Amino acid sequence: MSERVEQEEIFSQVLRAGRRTYFFDVRATKADDYYLTVTESKKFTHDDGSFHYQKHKIYLYKEDFSDFKEMLNKATDFIIDQKGSEVISERHQKDFKKQEETTFAEQTTESFTDVSFDDI
Repeated sequence: MSERVEQEEIFSQVLRAGRRTYFFDVRATKADDYYLTVTESKKFTHDDGSFHYQKHKIYLYKEDFSDFKEMLNKATDFIIDQKGSEVISERHQKDFKKQEETTFAEQTTESFTDVSFDDI
């Protein structure tokens, strides 16, 4: 069993991204060929402070690498072309507070520069 565990730990990388963590693991088939697993692990915290992780896994085999990379590149290029590279995700954060609506008086005074008549 320990020989099989060593075989599965061929190559691994971890990407931490906020509440999500992505694991890229190279594993071996029974025929000793390699494949890739991509695992997304997301932490969920309950009101009582306890938490659990939800995991999703993709298995990607060598015969699909080329098409997968091509589709991934097309999809990510499309997103960047359409929306740019700036991340707009604050509204999805747990502690996000919607900006309060300002009154007309606040809006009009905010658009002016404070100028002293002595400056003129």
